[in-house]
Parts: sequence; structure tokens; C-alpha cells
Amino acid sequence: MSAAGAALWLWLAYAVSWAAAGLWTARATTRAGRGEGLAYLAGFALGFGLLFPTPGAGGALMAGGGGADGWRWGLVTVEAGGFAFAWWARVHLGRLWSGMMTLRDGHRVIESGPYGLVRHPIYTGLIASGWALAFILSAPRALAGAVVLTIVMAIKARNEERLLRATLGPAAYDGYAARVPMLVPFMPRLAAGRRAP
Repeated sequence: MSAAGAALWLWLAYAVSWAAAGLWTARATTRAGRGEGLAYLAGFALGFGLLFPTPGAGGALMAGGGGADGWRWGLVTVEAGGFAFAWWARVHLGRLWSGMMTLRDGHRVIESGPYGLVRHPIYTGLIASGWALAFILSAPRALAGAVVLTIVMAIKARNEERLLRATLGPAAYDGYAARVPMLVPFMPRLAAGRRAP
């Protein structure tokens, strides 16, 4: 199997396991508007539609040989690491997780585990995995898909934070947001290091 084939199988395994885990959640107490949810679904559909190859091309990639795939296998490792990071966050959130903008019973700001590195580790992991697949496939369409997914997740992350502040109160979220970067780990620490004399 080629690296591209392995990368596509990893995405399939992630999607199936993630969907199955969706049953493990607490009761919803607050939801975003239906129109907003549909807009995110449309953005994700566009991004993933561009990222993944057409069915005929996908079959060829799955069955392809391992020719000059050395650097691509490194990106498969990055993709697997992105999925592992997202799953770490998903397990760490437990029953508070939601795929859409929803607050659950007992919702609170989580600051430990992967949430001590970034405020949206699931998105961080998925963005990393999406870019890894796009570079593995080396197709303009796949790269455009990674761009769309990154933009949609960044917008969704900002809107989720607005919902958290409105529901939990700014005092519960602003200090955390000041200490921990949104999507890229260690950014505030690096920025602080550059400002140091």
C-alpha cells in the first residue's frame, strides 16, 4: 500500500471511531442557532469534498505501490499524530464534547491535558491531519480543501469562544484565553520570548 492509501485509511478509521464515540455525551443545555450549524456543515462538506480524491482516484491511491513515498510516510506519521492529539482531547473532554456548538450539563472551562497547550486541540489535530493529507496527495484541489477546513475551524473556534463567554461569563474564560493559544501550541511563549530583552 502507498503512503497515500495509508493516509486515506487513517482518515476512514478516524471518522468511523469518532462517529461511534458521538453517543458518549451529556445532555445539551445550550445550542447555537440552526442556521449557524448548517453553515458550518456546508463549510466542512466543501473542505472535505475538496480534500479527498474522487472515488476512482481514491481507489488507485489505496492500491498504489510504495515508489518514491519516503517523505509521504513522514507525513502519514504527522497525520496519525494529529488524530492522536484530537482523540486525547476528545477523551479528556469526556461527556462534555459536542460536534456542534453546544454546551452540556456541567459545562466548564477545561484547562488540563491538551487544553493546557491549545484552547481547541481537536481542531488543531484535525487541521494538522488535513494539511498532512493534502501534502501527501500533492494536488491543488486537496490543498484548497485544507485551506477551507482551516478557515472553517478557525471561525467555528472563535464563535464557540463567544458562546462560552456569554454562557459561562468572561471571568471564567478570559484568563484561560490569555494564557493558552487558540490553535497553535506555544505561540504566546514564543512571542513572549521574542519580546524579552
